[in-house]
Amino acid sequence: MTIHLVGDLLVLAVTLRVFGQDVLMMLRRLAAAGVRTGISEIHRRPRTGKGDR
Repeated sequence: MTIHLVGDLLVLAVTLRVFGQDVLMMLRRLAAAGVRTGISEIHRRPRTGKGDR
């Protein structure tokens, strides 16, 4: 293992430590938005074309 590889692994570890929580929060918000979209699609009424609701 060269010193460059060790340096790259350390930079990767620090980056994951610093930004890891932010990435997890962003993934959770994306998942919640997907769930909300799916629920709204389930509850949406089909259009009959006659103008009634």
